[in-house]
Amino acid sequence: MKNLIFLSITIMALAACSTKKATNETKAIDSSTSIITLTDTQYKNAALVLGRISQQPMAMILRVNGKIDVPPQNIVSISVPLGGYLKTTKLLPGLHISKGEVIAVMEDQQYIQLQQDYLTAKAKISYLENEYQRQKALNGSKASSDKVYQLAESDYKTQKVLVNALAEKLQLVGIDILKINENTISRSINIYSPINGYVSKVNVNIGKYVSPTDVLFELINPTDIHLALKVYEKDVDKLFIGQKLIAYTNNQPEKKHACEVLLIGKDLSAERNTDVHCHFEDYDKLLIPGTYMNAEIKVTNANVYALPEDAIVRFENKQYTFAQVDDKRFQMFEIQTVKANEGMVEVKNGELLTNKNIVLKGAYTLLMGLKNKSDD
Repeated sequence: MKNLIFLSITIMALAACSTKKATNETKAIDSSTSIITLTDTQYKNAALVLGRISQQPMAMILRVNGKIDVPPQNIVSISVPLGGYLKTTKLLPGLHISKGEVIAVMEDQQYIQLQQDYLTAKAKISYLENEYQRQKALNGSKASSDKVYQLAESDYKTQKVLVNALAEKLQLVGIDILKINENTISRSINIYSPINGYVSKVNVNIGKYVSPTDVLFELINPTDIHLALKVYEKDVDKLFIGQKLIAYTNNQPEKKHACEVLLIGKDLSAERNTDVHCHFEDYDKLLIPGTYMNAEIKVTNANVYALPEDAIVRFENKQYTFAQVDDKRFQMFEIQTVKANEGMVEVKNGELLTNKNIVLKGAYTLLMGLKNKSDD
C-alpha cells in the first residue's frame, strides 16, 4: 500500500514538472522561428524603410587621459650664482610676477669684496695703460729696452683681463657696472624676474643662507602650457600632428577645452604607451600644471560594414537585424556590433548581410510581431 502511494505521488510530481516546462517553453521565442510574414495592412502600417548594408569609414571616439604639463623651456629655476643670505622677498606660490620685477634681495660680504676688487682694478688700469703707451713710444725710439716694453704691455693686458672678468661677475649677480663707483658700494643685490608668469615654488625663507646650487624659487611661464596625454601603442597610429580634440577635468566635465596635437612621442614606456603633447587653443588660466584631464579624440578607421542604429534591435542580450526574404516576409539575423558613432553602428559580421535588403527603419515593429507570434 505504501509503495502504491509513493508511486502515485511521484507520477503526479513528474506530471506537474512536465506541465510547467511545457508552459515555459511556449512563452520563450524559438530561435529557429526567425521569419515573420506581414499582411498587406501590417506592411502598410509598419512603414518599413529598406536598404543595403554599406561599407564606410567609421569614425570613433578615442578616450585617453593625462595631465597639464609645462615644457622645460617654460620653467625657470632662480638661484644666486655666488650664494648669499636672503634679505627680503614677497613671493608666495601662485603669485603673478612681471619680467624685470624685483623678486628678492640678497646680501653677503662677498658682494662688497667683488665691487671693491672691480673698482680697484679699474682704477689701476688707467696707470698701466699710460705706462704701456709711454714704453711703446720709448721703445720705438730705442730709448728703452724691449724687455721693459714687453713687461709694461703684459701688465696692461693682464689688468684688462682682470677688469673684464670682474665686470662679468658683477653682471652675473645683477650689479650694473655702469652705476657703481666708490660711493655706491652695496652689500646687497637684487634678484629680478626673467619672465612674465607666476610662482610655483618657494624653497627658502628670509635669513637663510643659500649656495650657488640651491634653487630659491621656481617660476612658470604659462604662455605655452600644454596637455600631455598617455596613448597606448595600439592607438598611436590613429593620431597625427594638428589633430583636433577636446579635454575636460573630472571636476568640470561639462566645460570643454579645445586642443590640438602638437607632438607625438617616438618611444614607448614599460606600460606600452607614449606621451602625446597637445596645445590649448584658448588657455584657461584656472588650469594649473599637474591637473589631471580626460580627452576625447575623434579618429577614423578603415572602411567597415555599418548599419543605422534604427536597423538594430536588442533581444535577450543579443543584437539582431531583419532582412527581406521576399515581398512581405522578413528574417531576423543575429549580428555582432563593435561601436557606434553619429547614428551608425559597425557590424563585425556584416559580410553575411551583403546583397540583402535590410530593414533600416521599423525593425522593432517586426521584433514585436515576432514575439507576439511566438507567444500565441
